[in-house]
Amino acid sequence: MLLQNKEIAIVGGGPGGLTLARLLQLKGANIKVYERDLNKDARVQGSPLDLHDESGLAAITKAGLLDEFKKNYMPGADRLTITNELGEIFHSDHETKPAENFGHQHFRPEIDRGALRKILLASLQPGTVVWNHHFLSMEPQKEGWLLHFKNGTTACADLVIAADGANSKIRPYITDIKLFYSGITMLEGIVVNNIPQIKSLLRGGKVMAFGNKKDILMGQKGNGEIGFYASFKAAENWAKNNGLDYTDNAQMLTWFKREYAEWSSIWYELFENAAAPFIPRPIYCMPLDQTWQSLPNLTMLGDAAHVMPPFAGEGVNMAMLDALELSECLTSGEPEPIAKYETNMRKRAAVMAKESLENGERMHAEDALNTMLRFFEAH
Repeated sequence: MLLQNKEIAIVGGGPGGLTLARLLQLKGANIKVYERDLNKDARVQGSPLDLHDESGLAAITKAGLLDEFKKNYMPGADRLTITNELGEIFHSDHETKPAENFGHQHFRPEIDRGALRKILLASLQPGTVVWNHHFLSMEPQKEGWLLHFKNGTTACADLVIAADGANSKIRPYITDIKLFYSGITMLEGIVVNNIPQIKSLLRGGKVMAFGNKKDILMGQKGNGEIGFYASFKAAENWAKNNGLDYTDNAQMLTWFKREYAEWSSIWYELFENAAAPFIPRPIYCMPLDQTWQSLPNLTMLGDAAHVMPPFAGEGVNMAMLDALELSECLTSGEPEPIAKYETNMRKRAAVMAKESLENGERMHAEDALNTMLRFFEAH
């Protein structure tokens, strides 16, 4: 596909969409990124991201942003402590893992989502991102698309790329395949106060605690906050039907004491000091065997194309690798670039999604602690 004189619309300004915009602009393409956030200062939700050498970091390097990344990542935040439900430490790599080891295949530097977004935004040409544009619908127009936004505006594009996440509104224009529930729900909380017992475990890195088929997963964020998840098996509609008030810390602590009854009181600090509200996140995945008929003027990347559980740390890395591969296909001059990209993307995403699903089962099994200890000690 020749991109000269083409209007390209990327819907969604997450890591995948912004990486693609940067890579295509380096090749001279005319890009607009339509983002529903009000402006660049909108709070970026979620835990820090660990980028992998062969995917996320490969895209950052190709985008010419590795030096900026090195200035903004969090040295030591990838160091891991594994405990049981009592907070007893069974594994720690704090003394053995180097703070910087770029180029090593197992080095996975962590960066705050907000910091990564700032790096990518600063790399784009002025006016590339069109803020306060919440996508509603689109319709064919000539050989392209007419996009409609919640604020009443419209935009024309010759090529549309969906980077609008797991609940993509563009995906149904490509395929009617649906997500399925993994069986696991994660309850997210953020702590801004000083919590000495937890901080002594965390040490600026990450903690994975396993016990009684339940987990607590947490990590240091770039702004000094601590993000954590209580992760457990639950019915798909648990988040809506449990009767909990997610803004009431006392009620949430009571829930934790009941559902994590065998767990030590050291974890209470998380629920007592969390900045409400808690956010329940049912974990979904796309079918591993999905396929669809490629379109010449519409495609998707990241969670819009292949949402998967977070238990292999591959979500954002797959999105950024999508951006890298799609940018190369679109500018290769070869026929049917979107079909080629989507075929390769589906194949590798299915492998990672399968690994993520299997890891989720291992992490919520009776013997999760020993299983995960063997995994990390082998690496």
